[in-house]
Amino acid sequence: MNLESHYKKLYNESISKISSDNYEIDDLIDSNKDNRFGITLLIRPSIEIKEKIQKFITQIKKIEPNQYYYPNSDIHITVMSIISCYDGFDIKRIDLTKYIELIEKCILEKKDINITFRGITASPSGILIQGFMDNNELNDIRDRLRNEFKASNLEQSLDKRYSIQTAHSTIVRFKAELSQKEKLLEFLDENINYDFGTFKVNEFEFVYNDWYQREKYVKEIYKFVTENNVA
Repeated sequence: MNLESHYKKLYNESISKISSDNYEIDDLIDSNKDNRFGITLLIRPSIEIKEKIQKFITQIKKIEPNQYYYPNSDIHITVMSIISCYDGFDIKRIDLTKYIELIEKCILEKKDINITFRGITASPSGILIQGFMDNNELNDIRDRLRNEFKASNLEQSLDKRYSIQTAHSTIVRFKAELSQKEKLLEFLDENINYDFGTFKVNEFEFVYNDWYQREKYVKEIYKFVTENNVA
């Protein structure tokens, strides 16, 4: 996949929808009745990059204060939704040890992975940061996960929503009508190539999570530390 082209196409299509008021408002973000939970393998960017993201978010907040903004604790890149969030998922009904063993097998061949957060894109429901990998290792891990889980009898829903091949991170979700839409679109266009920096992936987190990866709901199941991060 050519990520540059993919992100650009997503941006153009989404901005067109936002411009014509066909964007999507998430009504469940503030709901106490949202019981969608699942398990995910994810990566978190460095503190330095998160701080740059928050400075960027602060500028958007001045234009659209009533939207949902990701705090540092919740910013992530999804490696794979092992079990996509659904209403009624009960983590006590699965054998987590088997999941950990299978995932560890898939990331056993640990190679350097560097991810660059450069530029923004959009979806009909929010704003995303474009992530670029410096090699194919992340998608190789994803392919190994797909193969191993499909060959197992463990509950999984890999690629149920879409086949993930990117390294993007969602930072804003629309939860209310845009009050200064044109000003927001102008800001996005002016900052389309914003450089957030590069970080090395030192660990993978396997977590139990809600739909939005909010810290108050996320429970770490296991942390896989790469060889490069071992003293």
